[in-house]
Amino acid sequence: MFGCVLRRMCWKRGGARRSVCTTQPEVRVRFAPSPTGFLHLGGLRTALYNALFAKQRRGAFILRLEDTDRARLVPGAADAIEDMLEWAGIPPDESSRRGGHYGPYVQSERLQLYSQAASSLLNTGHAYYCFCTNQRLELLKRDAQRSGHVPRYDNRCRHLRPEQVQEKLALGTPHVVRFRLAVGAEPFQDLVFGWTRHEVAAVEGDPVILKADGFPTYHLASVVDDHHMRISHVLRGSEWLISTAKHLQLHHALGWSPPAYAHLPLLLNRDGTKLSKRQGQIFLQRFREQGVLPESLLDLITHAGSGFNNNRIGRRLDELIEEFNISKITTHSALLDLDKLDEFNRVHLQRRIEDPHMCVHLQDELRQRVLHTHGSDISDHTVLEPQYIQRVLQLRKGHISSLQELLDRSYSYLWIRPVVSLQQLKDESAEAAHITAAVIQLVGAGGFLSTEQLNRELKLMASRINTRYSSVMRVLRLALSDQQKGPSVAEMMLSLGEQEVCVRLQSALES
Repeated sequence: MFGCVLRRMCWKRGGARRSVCTTQPEVRVRFAPSPTGFLHLGGLRTALYNALFAKQRRGAFILRLEDTDRARLVPGAADAIEDMLEWAGIPPDESSRRGGHYGPYVQSERLQLYSQAASSLLNTGHAYYCFCTNQRLELLKRDAQRSGHVPRYDNRCRHLRPEQVQEKLALGTPHVVRFRLAVGAEPFQDLVFGWTRHEVAAVEGDPVILKADGFPTYHLASVVDDHHMRISHVLRGSEWLISTAKHLQLHHALGWSPPAYAHLPLLLNRDGTKLSKRQGQIFLQRFREQGVLPESLLDLITHAGSGFNNNRIGRRLDELIEEFNISKITTHSALLDLDKLDEFNRVHLQRRIEDPHMCVHLQDELRQRVLHTHGSDISDHTVLEPQYIQRVLQLRKGHISSLQELLDRSYSYLWIRPVVSLQQLKDESAEAAHITAAVIQLVGAGGFLSTEQLNRELKLMASRINTRYSSVMRVLRLALSDQQKGPSVAEMMLSLGEQEVCVRLQSALES
């Protein structure tokens, strides 16, 4: 059925000495965005499902840029789309950047293929030249709207005689090429929606497949590219389900076997409204800038929909590949709850912190963020050393959703030494000087390995100096952070380290 590359598979049967070889279609899928904008969550979901399908079957995931809408191209969008796929951990196997055997991977560089296909359809009578002006088409549209009908082309140029066509061509009359839709569409089996049939010729006019500027429309370009790139399966949004009838007719008219189709249900907001690019908050660059981890986004968008043997928070990419099941994709829309993103990011950030290799990268990233945010305000550059940053991350894992949180004012004490006077401490407790001196002596003895152990020692110390434990906590919190709330005092002390704790307490005493 599929016009695709064949892969030889060999195995031994029943322990026999000779191998038995067979061939089966190689899975080749494509993500084909238009660089008229940047990659957003809906596009990421489509790309991810294609990548999962390919990786699960040891196939190829192709990035193809459909840039035939020249008026709406956004500078830099093409490179940014591939950058974001790489950031998300699902880089294509073939693309304009990576190369491959079936390039070029940009449609504007494949115009000759579309022209050849259009010529073939004209020669076999499956397509025809259309000379209708934009003014006439606009009148047809207005008449249909006034009468309450859906605008459609009336197929007028279908009926031009050959000599009329040649005369207009000889005069250089502007024209497009339209595909002649056949009556009686055959049903096809979609891998998600099942058997589907759309009588496209009954509700639509013949579609344009080659525009006046020589560029193809989506219908022709996608069919030609899918054939020449040996695409075996097309996984795309359900908004293209109705158009599939046209694409199947084009495949058959060109004498090609179509790929299998799987139309993915839409990704919608939690309230069922459409994800809007104008919201700005759905673009991947924005999430990256906010410190959202790519695996958190992949986990969130798959958790919102279907297509997996089970649904749980915290899945890594390798687990998504293993658990993906296209037969589990349902036809109802996937509802995305972005309010849960912090929860997903917290889980995956904790995983990164616990992984020694990944934690090194987190340390480097946090160091750069601290330098960028606090810069010259940093009084002791010990806070930029790997051991210090690692200690902060280990103590805060499970509590923070992103590295960016550690740059908030509530965590400024980690990077900037506060200026707190003894009088401020006395406002918290008249015994502030006594408490501070006792803690300096306690910390000087060293040997604290956990917040639990440190809390026990602080309670014992408060009892020895006949001071309320709550007073000790208030004085220490203010002296160490100049704040009234935050992580536990014991965690603050372990994060800062014994030397820095003593420096801050001594500074308060001497102020």
